[in-house]
Amino acid sequence: MISYPRTPLADELVTALQGRAGFSDAHNGLFLAAPRRTGKSTFLQGDLRPALERAGVVVVYVDLWADTARDPGALIAAAIGRALQPHLGMVAKAAKKAGLEKVSLAGWLQVDTSKIGKLDGLTLVDALRALHETAGKPVALIIDEAQHALTSEAGENAMSALKSARDQMNRPGEVNLMLVMSGSDRDKLLRLVNTNAAPFYGSQIQRMPPLGPDFIAFIAELIVEQRPDLRPVDAATLQAAFESFGNRPQFFMEALGQALSPLSGITGRFEPAVLEAARQRQRDDEAQMESDYLGLRPLEQAVLWRMLEQGSRFRPYDAEALKFYRAQTGGSVSAQRAQNALEALRQRTPPLVWKSARGEYAVEDAAMHRWFEEKSSAGCWPPRNPQGDLDFAASDTADS
Repeated sequence: MISYPRTPLADELVTALQGRAGFSDAHNGLFLAAPRRTGKSTFLQGDLRPALERAGVVVVYVDLWADTARDPGALIAAAIGRALQPHLGMVAKAAKKAGLEKVSLAGWLQVDTSKIGKLDGLTLVDALRALHETAGKPVALIIDEAQHALTSEAGENAMSALKSARDQMNRPGEVNLMLVMSGSDRDKLLRLVNTNAAPFYGSQIQRMPPLGPDFIAFIAELIVEQRPDLRPVDAATLQAAFESFGNRPQFFMEALGQALSPLSGITGRFEPAVLEAARQRQRDDEAQMESDYLGLRPLEQAVLWRMLEQGSRFRPYDAEALKFYRAQTGGSVSAQRAQNALEALRQRTPPLVWKSARGEYAVEDAAMHRWFEEKSSAGCWPPRNPQGDLDFAASDTADS
């Protein structure tokens, strides 16, 4: 597996998280948005985490998509607990050997030596303080796909607890808790910062820089090392292909591997084949989204259309929304019927709509927004079923 290090970017972010970068608010929380499969998680685990550890920071990483069946709040607590257990275990074992039933850590945390390494009763704030004080180092908590925390009350409470921990553990000139929140959908991640009720109100969402020409130059060098006969590599064509893949390295590398394979049957240059594979992937992705849209019932289409058009301004049941649904379906639409349509969109496999614990809705896959914008700009929206539109009354009666 090819690894492309992004060490300079990681080192810059570590400096910002430590509060040593001018005009940066990262020490209050770093919020990174990047589309899925663009290398975000690889960077967080393979570059940022090691950079933080080199700087003497204890790092806790948790991916809220790793187990979607578990509550996000429980996943965060479990990750902190796993990081704390070794430190509690060593102290508690020493106390047990000395015959002590309980031992006080850092002068305030009481640990029952019969429950070595366990965190019974600790709050997230206490667990983070204990981790910092027993390790004697600052702590960085990296939460990947952080927007998923908003899908449950416990997840929202965990976010509020983390904000409280940050406020308690940090002070001017001293950063003991660094928070890194990443998300594959900027609109969803914004819900952590953009209202008075949001746990990190006032923080800014940063767009994680996508892999670019430096990555392509790195790949071109590897190709020449292995296949000197392909010198010089057409980096411009590979860059165009990478961008057509949506800057997603996995798909790009798969296409590159197929084009360079001795079984590919390519007789000329490999670069045009990679570019064509990228364009075909783009066509396939768009065709799948169009198929998904056309497979919906008219009211579901109207709700999804409104959501794509409004983005973060989407309000599913206000008067303007209901008027829009009626205009698109040609029938009467109540708030209840609109809610039924939203739930149907959420229950699809894979789901087309995301819902927060506060009842906010958004499109599940942010790529649909780009597809909608491109179709709209080209005057090709809405998609039309080649077999003709279904009759509203016949196809949508189940909602009533």
